[in-house]
Amino acid sequence: MLPTRSAKVQNSDMTPDWDDVRHFLAVAETGSTLAAGRALRVSQTTAARRVAALEEALGVILFDRRQAGYLLTPAGEALLTHARSAQDALRRLTDEASLLGRSAEGVVRLTLSPIFAFTFMMPIIGDLRIAQPSIHIEIDTTEDVRDLAGGEADIALRVSKERRGAGLVWRLLTADPWTVYCSRAYAERHGVPRHMSELVNHPFIGGGEPGVWAHYQAWLAASGLEEKVIMHHNSSTGLLAAVRAGTGLAALPCLAADTDPDLIRCVPPLKEVITHLWLVYPERLRHEPRIRAVLDFLIARVPRFTG
Repeated sequence: MLPTRSAKVQNSDMTPDWDDVRHFLAVAETGSTLAAGRALRVSQTTAARRVAALEEALGVILFDRRQAGYLLTPAGEALLTHARSAQDALRRLTDEASLLGRSAEGVVRLTLSPIFAFTFMMPIIGDLRIAQPSIHIEIDTTEDVRDLAGGEADIALRVSKERRGAGLVWRLLTADPWTVYCSRAYAERHGVPRHMSELVNHPFIGGGEPGVWAHYQAWLAASGLEEKVIMHHNSSTGLLAAVRAGTGLAALPCLAADTDPDLIRCVPPLKEVITHLWLVYPERLRHEPRIRAVLDFLIARVPRFTG
């Protein structure tokens, strides 16, 4: 049962104000009324007052106020999903209305990890150029997290476990498990290990950018396979090239490796390594036709993991 303020408030017929809901989401995402106020360009007092007004309207306590910040109560956690769904629905409504009569043209800056840029994303970006010839795409291939709210990029294809950062819209595209791959050339010479217990008999290629290597290295350590790494590359392009050349095995994200005709899955997707792929963009750009056109195209074309 959700905690309530009082029986009197619980029975209120008050309808929540959407602006109050917006402040609730900002505080939930930033953890404080100060940070939420900065993100929404209002005072800390206003952010706190808006949250209190929403609690009054709903008749439940949404946050546990602590010296370290605002922590969601069980009621707040339960209502957060609904608030986000309402926010997404309102955005879709306003996005569609804003696009009426406006053409999609101009520059769109897309930032994404190299392991995606050099695998499944290149054909998609090529098709995007054909579908939207009036939009010029600038590709920023990096593991660095660009400051989207600060204008360093327009859209990011990001791997993350959760939404972070006020003023940003996060659209979950798909879960992206990892597993172990080898090349067809390697399989012809050494066979394909089909069970986890067989992996210890094969060499591994290590590496990738920090965001890739962190997941990969943690799995190697947990599986007792770190000593099987015979070569290390500091880039995803080097890692992929070594695996394609038949030098050894590597754990890779399925979205990137499954689309490569030279690579073969050795074992089923690893339950220990599952990341999530998001499209992220600044809320202030959501009405821009050029941004909307690129987002819609990527949402339709980026592959989903199906097993």
